[in-house]
Formats: sequence, C-alpha cells, structure tokens
Amino acid sequence: MSAGCVIGVDLGGTKLLAGVVGPDLNVRHRVFRHAREGKGTEQLLDALVEAVEEVRNAAGRELTAVGFGIPSLVDVRTGTAATTVHLPLRDVPFRDVMAERLGVPVAVDNDANAAMVAEHRHGAARGTRTAALLTLGTGIGGGILVDGQVLHGAHGGAGEWGHMVIDVDGPLCTCGNRGCLEMLVSGTALGRAARLAAEELPDSGFGQALRAGREITGMLATELAHDGDPVAREVVTVVGRHLGVGLSNVINILNPEVVVVGGGVIAAGELLLEPAREVVAQRALAPSRDQVRIVPTRFGDASGMVGAALLAMDLVDAR
Repeated sequence: MSAGCVIGVDLGGTKLLAGVVGPDLNVRHRVFRHAREGKGTEQLLDALVEAVEEVRNAAGRELTAVGFGIPSLVDVRTGTAATTVHLPLRDVPFRDVMAERLGVPVAVDNDANAAMVAEHRHGAARGTRTAALLTLGTGIGGGILVDGQVLHGAHGGAGEWGHMVIDVDGPLCTCGNRGCLEMLVSGTALGRAARLAAEELPDSGFGQALRAGREITGMLATELAHDGDPVAREVVTVVGRHLGVGLSNVINILNPEVVVVGGGVIAAGELLLEPAREVVAQRALAPSRDQVRIVPTRFGDASGMVGAALLAMDLVDAR
C-alpha cells in the first residue's frame, strides 16, 4: 500500500468530505464541498467522482481503493444503497457504479457505520465490545457495535437512531413520522430553534445577528453559546436534553460501554453533552446509566471519512 493511496469519502445531507488517509490515519489533500439542493442521482454521483478525482490529482499517487460512507441504508453484501431520506440514492448499486466510474475497488457502508469503524478501531470506542454512535449533522446517523462487530441488521437498517420517536406529537419529520429525534437534536433542529429565538427575542445575540443580515444556523448557535450568550446556551441546553432522552432509550436497549457522539453539532462540546448526561442519569435504568460513558468522537467531523478509508484499506489488504 506504500506505493499507492486510498481515499475516504464521507457524504452527508449537505456536505461532502474526501481525502487521502494514510496508514497513520493522517488526512491529506482534503476536499470539502457543500452539497447543492436539487441534485438528481446522476448529478450526485458525478459530484462524488469529481471530488475523488480532485483528491487523486492532488495526491499525485496511484489510487488503490476508495471507501464511501453515505447517508443511506446500505446492503453491504451487494453494495446497494437501498434508500435515504436526504439524498436521491434509492436502489442504486452504488459500489458497482462507483467502481466502474473510478476504475478501482470500492467499499461502501452507511456513513455512521463508517464512523463507528474509525472510532472503534482507533478512537473513542477503542477496546470496547459494545458501543453506540450518533452523528448529529443535517440529520442523525447511528452505528451499533455488538461483540466487536458493526451491526447492520437484516437489511442494512440497524442504528437509525434519528428516527426514534421521542415526542409522539412533535414536529413532522422528513421520514413522515412526528417527533423523531432528528427533528429535535440535529443541526437542522438546532438552527430551527435559533431562528425561533431570533424572532421572539430581538435583543438576544440571535436577534442582533438577524438584524445584521447573518444567517441564523446551528453553527451560529454553537458560536454564540461558546461566547457565553445566555439565550444561545439555553437553546443548546434544550437540544442537549432532547439528546439525553434519545440516549436514555439507546442505553436501555443496548447497554453499551460507551456512547460516542459526533457530527457537526458536537462542536458545542460539553454545553451539549452535559445536559444530555443529566437526563440520562434521570431516565436511563441502572446499572447501565451509571457505567456508560458518553463522549465525543476522537476524529471529529472526519470520523466518517477515516472509517470509509479504513474499509478501503481492508479491500487492499484482502487482495
């Protein structure tokens, strides 16, 4: 593998991250792109090929394999993207299509499963046998580790924590249900709460940002919260409490040694995790609640990309 390189690609609902990942897990020649709304399947596949080619050209080395983490239910036996809520990847033979377009072996799994691979082998879940992972981004992805192996389920649908209902009369989710965790805890949910605060509290930091023409997003909420803005901190705290409700369910069902939380929303750090831990202490069952660790990812927003690259390395090593 020393003469060539592998590329990991993490595709999200609104972003695409790709890079060369070395055996030391250092990421080089990273490419980040915002996903554009309205893309069809072919446009999305073309954008993935363009990103890989850009990274390949920057590396100037032979490409030996590519790994993809995608926000889809993936049949890992066939490499088919069965369905996804946020992107047009229904019944796409993703592995075969991308291998043909790129001319190299391709590995593919759900993006959160890829993140779990990275965190289990080298990150926050290293050394564990049972673990859960949540990625909080545009939506919420999830990974499950049982007996040291990523659990895919019968049809690739295991770990869809984002569509666990925590409020039966809650807001309508893109999946068609109401009150899904994704609608109350994701980056989209954090941005929605921030915009509501900007409208209802014009003298708050959000209100001032709105008058200044700034976009009111989850990222802004995190920024203001870290700066000590009390309204922003309360918004993040409420999201953290909702996260705690979801984690209580995960902990009661799985009894993991560790719950790893990643994705863009984890930039809020302990401002998000501490309220979540407090709710877990109140709602989850003993002894699970007393022994589980709730921690951020080691690789931050690169977990999915690193995990995807590790899956590609597995292909190379198996040859």
